[in-house]
Amino acid sequence: MTAEDRMTPQDQPATSTPHTLVQDGTLTGSWTLDPARSEVRLQSRHTWGLLPVHGVFRQVTGDGKVSPDGQVTGTLTIAAGSIDTKNKMRDKDLRSAKLFDTTNHADITYSLDGVQPAGGGIRITGSLTVRGRTRPLSFDAKVSTAAGEVQIDAEVPVNRADFGLTYRPLRMASLDNTITVHALFTRQ
Repeated sequence: MTAEDRMTPQDQPATSTPHTLVQDGTLTGSWTLDPARSEVRLQSRHTWGLLPVHGVFRQVTGDGKVSPDGQVTGTLTIAAGSIDTKNKMRDKDLRSAKLFDTTNHADITYSLDGVQPAGGGIRITGSLTVRGRTRPLSFDAKVSTAAGEVQIDAEVPVNRADFGLTYRPLRMASLDNTITVHALFTRQ
């Protein structure tokens, strides 16, 4: 279906939701994450919640598939050792066996197994694997499509204790964190 096929009676392009584009086959096919235009950030609080801590994962890959029947699957893989909080000592602790244990668990992986319309965006369902522990994780996201690209933006609350990351000297670091995802996929 071309843009001309989706015209309103006033000859204006019809506005389609991402869910409609999945269901009508417009987004059918394979998609690849563009790592140069995507970003996964980690936000937390430190010093008993008084100070924000921000980090970015510098190495992220991913892919997705939309089947002709509208099923959406995909994977987002984050190199755990690529965390950068601009504090070398903190980054070393995050990579150590006390937390991410990057020697034994190099990647953090999100496996998407479905999407549904939700509010002004979509509800993504799947599972998150951190340090060898897999837990179901669903969240809402904003999605936009244009010129052969799909952009997904989300803020995902995660309690790191769910994945065995409980190290926090003097109980200074929060267990509750937010992962902010800006993912841009291009058609393969």
